[in-house]
Amino acid sequence: MLQRTKRVMERTCALQVSVRRCPAVGRREHDGMPGQNLKQPLYRFVIADDHPLFRGALREAVAGSFDNADIAEAGCFDEVSKLIDRHGEVDLVLLDLAMPGVRGFSGLLYLRAQYPGVPVVVVSGNQDLAVVRRCMEFGASGFIPKTLPVEMIRDAIGKVLEGAVWYPSDVDLALGADSETRQLVSRLASLTPQQVRVLTMLSEGLLNKQIAYALGVSEATVKAHVSAILQKLGVDSRTQAVIIASKIDPEQWRQAAELEH
Repeated sequence: MLQRTKRVMERTCALQVSVRRCPAVGRREHDGMPGQNLKQPLYRFVIADDHPLFRGALREAVAGSFDNADIAEAGCFDEVSKLIDRHGEVDLVLLDLAMPGVRGFSGLLYLRAQYPGVPVVVVSGNQDLAVVRRCMEFGASGFIPKTLPVEMIRDAIGKVLEGAVWYPSDVDLALGADSETRQLVSRLASLTPQQVRVLTMLSEGLLNKQIAYALGVSEATVKAHVSAILQKLGVDSRTQAVIIASKIDPEQWRQAAELEH
């Protein structure tokens, strides 16, 4: 059963505008390799999307705007962390919410917890206003709909690299959320990267021993993570934690928004 769980996980992995100001992304000098424009800084991007065609289109959009861009691609979420660790300083991650290895907003939560200094822009086909607001509340530096024209995508990325926060103009962040939702967002944002992964696996129905095997840790470590998760979320059982986890699924937010209307 454990071997099957790991094989399944391994198969999933294969290598207008509203603006708020925030600290600008750092720029670094490059080595002046042949063909590079020495007048532009070197930017490092990670494009995380499980659709090769869209990754390619997004790569072309980025490369067409930044002559000295260093662009890495990830087809599943596990590759994202490997690429960030391998490349060192990454200026921007362009993240799809729906890809192998993540559930709902868990990928965004993990990246913000694990790499707080790396800006993350969500690039998604889900344009529900509630989903956009949740992404911004969970710490995204921007939200770019996949349906945007290439020039607008380039403009949005450029503004984020200049230190802005970009999201569609029809999203009113001032509306905010009710107090219960704000508390939920705050509690989820307090989870460590490993706790986010454990919570995601719990929501997929995995047992402690399966989670331990997948993460390469002991069952005792997993139990400690579960206890910490329950405490941070203010619940008493794994079942209640899984119910909380279901609320970070964009589909849940979409359904909630439909009920409100």
